[in-house]
Amino acid sequence: MLKPKKQNLPAPISIQTEIFHVEKQIEFEGIEMGVLENGIPYLSESGLARMCGIDRKTLYELSTNWAELKLKPRGKAINQLLEQANYFEPNLFLKSDNTGTQVNAYIEPVCMALLEYYAFISNDRKQQATDAFRILAKRQFRNFVYDAVGYSPDQKILDSWRHFHDRVDMTMDAVPPGFFSVFREIASMIVPMIRSGIMISDKVVPDISVGRYWSDYWKENNLDKEFGKRIKYNHDYPIYYPQAKSNPQPSYAYPDSSLGIFRAWLRQNYIVNNFPKYLIGQTKQKKLDPVIASKAIESFSGKLIK
Repeated sequence: MLKPKKQNLPAPISIQTEIFHVEKQIEFEGIEMGVLENGIPYLSESGLARMCGIDRKTLYELSTNWAELKLKPRGKAINQLLEQANYFEPNLFLKSDNTGTQVNAYIEPVCMALLEYYAFISNDRKQQATDAFRILAKRQFRNFVYDAVGYSPDQKILDSWRHFHDRVDMTMDAVPPGFFSVFREIASMIVPMIRSGIMISDKVVPDISVGRYWSDYWKENNLDKEFGKRIKYNHDYPIYYPQAKSNPQPSYAYPDSSLGIFRAWLRQNYIVNNFPKYLIGQTKQKKLDPVIASKAIESFSGKLIK
């Protein structure tokens, strides 16, 4: 794996607060590319610049001054292509980490917009960009990077099942008799999520979202009086979760007598009203591919992310 050459460039200006992590990065036929831990493929700055037939410094300056340059002729043309692809992010790249080395990761809509610009719109059209655009249009950006990197989404699905089953095992004996835990009871939601291609991991933890909304519903409807008080129990995350550092996690267990109303609330309330918001939030944080999120929402409610 080649690290980007160091250049005396100014520090990038970015409002990004989250650092994404690289799952795997390689150089394929002189193009640096990789896959983030959430399964999103990317080209590095040097990789995209080479595909476009431009100097890396040119791309770097465009990206770090994007807020200003997108108002000028070149930037306006590129931004129009981005908007056509429903890309409205304030930055052109995702600031990422590859074992201690910063990587500016350019994802599919940005790569395709820049390639299209330098291939067909720029006054100084680049043959490299034309050739690359045609290759990616035929093979699809995602499959091109996956094949080159040797990344298998199937392995990620297996990892999702492991994350799910390991947490089920750890809650098996933790919940007191006569009570149920939210995590164990949302298997009917998590299993279809995994089958839809959503990678369940330490970054995507849907039971936290369900637990918060259910807790609010419980308190607002004063269900203590009807079913008895909920109690705290110690919930442990598997050792490979970052959350395990603060184990045990105090969580609520609810009386078994309220299980029927919880299941009805989950189907009729949370999945209909809150679950799509949760998935859309994950896509905005770049933890989830919008295509996969749409597929998951459709499998539950028939609605797609617009």
